[in-house]
Amino acid sequence: MKAVRIQSLEVFVIAMPLIAVFSSGGKSKDVTKGVVVRITASDGSYGISSVDPSTRAVFPHRAEDIAKTISENIKPLILDEVPTDINRLSNIIGAIENVQIGARAAVEMAAIELTCRNLGISLCQFLGGAVSNSVLFNGWVGELPADDAALEAIRWTKSGFKSLKIKVGGDVRADIQRVEAIRAAVGNDISLRVDANEQYSIADAKMLCKGIKDFEIQLFEQPVPRADLEGLAEIRRTGGISIMADEAISDHASLLKVIKADCADLVKFGIAQAGGIIPAVRMLATAEAAGLKVVMGHGFGLDMSTMAEIMVGALSTNILPGLECVGPLKVKDTVAQSTLDISSGSFTIPTGVGLCLELDDHKLTQYSVN
Repeated sequence: MKAVRIQSLEVFVIAMPLIAVFSSGGKSKDVTKGVVVRITASDGSYGISSVDPSTRAVFPHRAEDIAKTISENIKPLILDEVPTDINRLSNIIGAIENVQIGARAAVEMAAIELTCRNLGISLCQFLGGAVSNSVLFNGWVGELPADDAALEAIRWTKSGFKSLKIKVGGDVRADIQRVEAIRAAVGNDISLRVDANEQYSIADAKMLCKGIKDFEIQLFEQPVPRADLEGLAEIRRTGGISIMADEAISDHASLLKVIKADCADLVKFGIAQAGGIIPAVRMLATAEAAGLKVVMGHGFGLDMSTMAEIMVGALSTNILPGLECVGPLKVKDTVAQSTLDISSGSFTIPTGVGLCLELDDHKLTQYSVN
């Protein structure tokens, strides 16, 4: 029987309007850009994916850069390859000099999605199945004045969310007041996380820890710049709050560096950070072997990348409840035919094929940019 081959690979840069201006790590935006990929095989079968660069992405890691790499460097090498040979495709892409990890992830995800469709199973089933039938999500509160932050936190909890991330990293005293107001507003049954997006000095991070450690903080995410693993370790030793590495994790090798530095109690990454679905699963296993809990997901994402992280996030009890793949809550629309509704703070794992989503070609055209 003749094997099917990759016949075409389409790439779209999507500029999706946000429901409001969002600020993170000192950067603000009202549009999020992502890359959508569709691989079609010679028998007509297809697979889809998306990846979403961070707010602070610069050349060569912007959506436009990733799309160009896929179109000009990856596509010529994988046309006529067998789309279900995931490891071979990964090796071909990995051999390209300076290939962006996001480009690798986008193509790998689309090939796996095609494979799942051909097998008639979901991505979650392809990876061994979920450990529970549903997942929880993590809400967020920006760097707002304390009273406004408290009201925002209440809105999340009334919607059903059981955990919240609080953005910090500006003025330490204002950050402490924000955390204190939120804890008073939501009570002790809601898990609170704080995230500095690398903006603190070691001294300020310690000051924040001292000011909020009585408020039952679940974790403190990336207080200092990603390269300062010694500083991260010092804050972990002295701060009295569990430390999570996020920006310090950029691939499997960086995860190993964090483990060796003994600088974190938890780690966070998404599929694009890992370089694909299979690398993400391997990183999950490495983190668990090292005794580190994992927070899965990234803050901005189209429906395909979100669904992929939902399904990966359902694979292991070592993944902390409260996934951070909440992009659909931040955008005005979707490029899928149906809306991915996670507004209640929980989601039942679907049992369809692949990512259980279909692209809307009209909306792809509507939101595509050159």
